Amino acid sequence: MSDSDDDVPQLSSEALAALQEFYIEQQQKEEIKIKEESNNYCLGSIEENWQLSQFWYDDETAHWLANEAIRAAGRGGRIACISAPSVYQKLKEQNSKDFSTCLLEYDKRFSVYGAQYVFYDYNNPLDLPANLVAHSFDIVLADPPYLSEECLSKTAETIKYLTKGKILLCTGSIMEEYAAKYLGVKMCTFIPKHTRNLANEFRCYVNYDSGLDSDSVS
Repeated sequence: MSDSDDDVPQLSSEALAALQEFYIEQQQKEEIKIKEESNNYCLGSIEENWQLSQFWYDDETAHWLANEAIRAAGRGGRIACISAPSVYQKLKEQNSKDFSTCLLEYDKRFSVYGAQYVFYDYNNPLDLPANLVAHSFDIVLADPPYLSEECLSKTAETIKYLTKGKILLCTGSIMEEYAAKYLGVKMCTFIPKHTRNLANEFRCYVNYDSGLDSDSVS
């Protein structure tokens, strides 16, 4: 068999054009799919990363917390979610113009949310973009990634910087003393649940009259 280039099969110009068109169509379909997932705020495609201490709330809990944040923020209010992407998802699913929200999160996979995503590292609690003006959010909802005094105290700096006053904190029941110390919040009767069973009991803490203290949500 000859090794010359003449023996290598060559596609006609029409076949090459058709193949190129096929690849372009496939790329466009993939881009549309990614855009649709982003617009629908599908967290299902983003798995929990245990190394980052990520544990998503179950659907009911995320629903309750999102609605509480909306109620507390009021019409036209601004809501900041710190390390709580599953609540952020529920807020965005409502697609409402009655409030605005943003997500502060270490995991850059959530940058698919565009300008509403803010990279956040609790180790640098005030390293925030200029558009996150001090005391510009009607409520800040936060779920510090680690059950430690250091993590909570540093996240508390961010919370107090951003909020106009209202705070909704989700963390372990063992953090109750530190939650009161750094944020002046009190435990609610509502018990948040996760899609996976965790060894530590989680609770919600607030510093205002919330809707998370009735028997119906406990």
